[in-house]
Amino acid sequence: MELARILLVEDDPGDVAYTLDEFREHRLRNPVTVLGNGLHAVDYLERRGPHADAPVPDILLLDLNLPGVDGRVVLDRVLGNPRLADLTVVVLTGSPTEEQLLRDFGVPAEFYFRKPVDFAQLAALIRGVDQFSIVVDRTTAR
Repeated sequence: MELARILLVEDDPGDVAYTLDEFREHRLRNPVTVLGNGLHAVDYLERRGPHADAPVPDILLLDLNLPGVDGRVVLDRVLGNPRLADLTVVVLTGSPTEEQLLRDFGVPAEFYFRKPVDFAQLAALIRGVDQFSIVVDRTTAR
């Protein structure tokens, strides 16, 4: 069973901390990489510079409002890269206006989440992607 590799691209340290706390609380075993801006995300996804050996993620949790290179630019780069065609992208939004924009563009509701990330919603999405698995460690921590 292959674990889904998750790339979280989020510039707000509070949202990152909350998301990682949720993952820890639910004992998520999937590998998670965190990047804080769009330029690093593009380099990671396109395997450039210090990310030349980076594994291709299976799931991208992408904040739209990033400093420098905006999340929309990252999304355009993902959509334009055939090597990333199987990447499941989840857009993280902080506003109802962005949600409406995503709905207007026909993005299915399961592919955008209002921040902070809800673990149950994310787990359901990952489980729905047939070739990947989300693994929660059910053993009790001691």
